[in-house]
Amino acid sequence: MSKKKKKTAPPAALLGLGFDHDDGHKRITTGEQFAIVGGSEKTHERMTETVIKTFEELKQRGKTLRQVEPDELADILHKSTPE
Repeated sequence: MSKKKKKTAPPAALLGLGFDHDDGHKRITTGEQFAIVGGSEKTHERMTETVIKTFEELKQRGKTLRQVEPDELADILHKSTPE
C-alpha cells in the first residue's frame, strides 16, 4: 500500500528592492512573508509601510498571499502605497 503525499503550495512572499541608497547604510527589513532590502531611509520606510498595509488589507479580505490573484494583489499594493 503506497501513501499518497499531500501536495503543498510553494511558499509565497513579497520582495521589495530599493536602489536609491546614497548614505552608505544597508537596510534590511524582514517578516514572515516579506523582505525589503536597500533604498534610502525614505524609500525603505515607504516600502515597509506599503507591505504592512498590504498584509492588513489581505487579512480584512480573508485571504493569504497565496490565495490572492496577481491582479488583485497589484491593486492592493497600489492602494497601500503612501502618497
